[in-house]
Amino acid sequence: MKNVIRKGDIILLVVLILFGLALSWVSVRSNITGQKVIVRVGGKEYGTYMLDKNRTITIRQNGHKNIIEIKDGKAVMKYSDCKNQICVNHSEISSTRETIVCLPNKVTLEIEGKDNGGDQIDAKS
Repeated sequence: MKNVIRKGDIILLVVLILFGLALSWVSVRSNITGQKVIVRVGGKEYGTYMLDKNRTITIRQNGHKNIIEIKDGKAVMKYSDCKNQICVNHSEISSTRETIVCLPNKVTLEIEGKDNGGDQIDAKS
């Protein structure tokens, strides 16, 4: 059996790896420190809270309870009565486009910037 890996294959592999690393770097660099956290319950906005003010938010709905903590510019799901606890074990979030989701209780936290792209077109318009 002949050698199936050629010089061109190796060059292509190196180019693809470099391209992937460049995309990863751009993705990481595009995350900007957020200004606020949007809390949604059942897909509807529950509240918007600035990250520069420490606070605890308790959400009670449909017999479920979630506790969100905002501290030192970061948001975290401190408590949830859901079974799997993925949301509680999620790391703190503070950069734009980061989210924490509690699927069983239908609670989401999403970090947004100051204006979050104020030039965007409103989908309802």
